Amino acid sequence: MIVQDVINYLEELSPLAYAEDFDNVGLLVGNQNTQITGILVTLDTLEAVVDEAIENSCNLIVSFHPIIFKGLKKLTGKSYVERVVMKAIKHDIAIFAMHTALDNALQGVNNMICEKIGLINRKILIPQSGTIKKLTSYAPKDEADKLREALFNAGAGSIGNYNECSFNTEGIGTYKGNLNSNPSKGKKGSLHFEPEIQISVTYAKHLENKIIKTLFRVHSYDEVAYEITTLENKNQLIGMGMIGEFKIPMEETSFLNHIKGVMNAKCIKHSVLLGKPIHKVAVLGGSGSFAINKAKANNADVFITADLKYHDFFKAEKNIILVDIGHYESEQFTKNVLVAFLIKKMPNFAVVLSKTNTNPVKYF
Repeated sequence: MIVQDVINYLEELSPLAYAEDFDNVGLLVGNQNTQITGILVTLDTLEAVVDEAIENSCNLIVSFHPIIFKGLKKLTGKSYVERVVMKAIKHDIAIFAMHTALDNALQGVNNMICEKIGLINRKILIPQSGTIKKLTSYAPKDEADKLREALFNAGAGSIGNYNECSFNTEGIGTYKGNLNSNPSKGKKGSLHFEPEIQISVTYAKHLENKIIKTLFRVHSYDEVAYEITTLENKNQLIGMGMIGEFKIPMEETSFLNHIKGVMNAKCIKHSVLLGKPIHKVAVLGGSGSFAINKAKANNADVFITADLKYHDFFKAEKNIILVDIGHYESEQFTKNVLVAFLIKKMPNFAVVLSKTNTNPVKYF
């Protein structure tokens, strides 16, 4: 098994195409064709984590946070980032980071928080836009079914909770090939009229290369006409944060104690309590102040996140409780998600859960 094989598996869980534009995800150190001896999964890649990988004979580190976020101009070992990269290269260890690709995944960071808390009826808090594409092409009438089925098998035709979706219109196509043409219908040099079906199918943007390759492989024409557009629909299966409900509402202080316990939080910061049961809860692992208004718009009783600043708490405005459980605490179970997924995909391969506590924040 090589590094690229593991990347392919991880892309099934959280395609890198859905990472935020500002992020730096993917293979950060190493060669995608390297044979793997073992995989170490961690939240952060620190020197101690690289040492742990060496001790466990793991030459691939799958990390949630990217060790390289901004550009590196020098490798002199003067910063912890440079030292990590240098040590990984010295020991032929590859580093792959997922970050916001996993943040935006349906079964990613925020789903795990919901699972720990015990929320039901979960849905994405901030669905992504610009991630649903539409392909339109034209096929001879007697070949349309074959092409449509092939596109479905490649992953096209899915939107929300629906599969094998398409729109089909009959018409007459015309063309006249020159001397260099090789028409599958009609003869070169002669104007040809062909009964055709215009086929339109939606698809997730990370599947675009696969969909286009399928179109060209199955279509009989030597010149395939097609167009791609981006739909305005929000993608209900991709996006930041989640919102769910308790089956039985909880009293506020009981809720805070519950959160503190299940999330292993040493300290919880929160806005003023409102004296009403907690039923609907929004969550967003990591820094989530940007989603406060979205949580309020979804009528959440509580919004759980991290890295809230002093003035962020004023935004609660006595119609929601804002809860800051800490950045590490909100994302700590992410590596468990990755280990469970990889073990399921590779049950006979060495996948190691890092034991290194990478939380840089200490409490007194």
